[in-house]
Amino acid sequence: MGRLILILGGARSGKSAYAQEMAKRLSQGEQGVVYIATAAAGDEEMGERIARHRAARPPSWKTIEARHNIAKVVEEIGEEGQVIILDCLTLLISNLMVDKGETTVEEDILGEVESLLQAAKGGKSHLIVVSNEVGLGVVPATKVGRHFRDIAGRANQLVAREADEVYLMWAGIATRVKGP
Repeated sequence: MGRLILILGGARSGKSAYAQEMAKRLSQGEQGVVYIATAAAGDEEMGERIARHRAARPPSWKTIEARHNIAKVVEEIGEEGQVIILDCLTLLISNLMVDKGETTVEEDILGEVESLLQAAKGGKSHLIVVSNEVGLGVVPATKVGRHFRDIAGRANQLVAREADEVYLMWAGIATRVKGP
């Protein structure tokens, strides 16, 4: 059975780069890595961000773009990937809120996270989950912002509880929070 690893941090903290470095180490090179990207290019600037992320990944990695139903994707990967990177959990939550409505019931979103955790437990690949730590900043000014922050915080707690390892990124430096 593979390990479940959570990498948390703020914006531009180095989460994705650290996840990619870890995937290379775990896969013993650049083969056998599947990258699940949850971002969608809703505007030109986001499209540029996605392009930069793509360019930073080795061409041998398989990329799957999925806005939700990530558990099914992880199950379908099966033996294909020694290492799976999910980048990122908070964008998945945002996608669910946008696609299903801002007032999406928290239990529905957390249910999708639980399904992801079950798929990870049932697989043999390592799963690296990248997520934003949203609880260290200013309290959002809007109700939907606070709803998002609360759900993201609870989702991070669920994943961290089940994770074998948890890292918190600070200015490109990883701090181990949980694990060997």
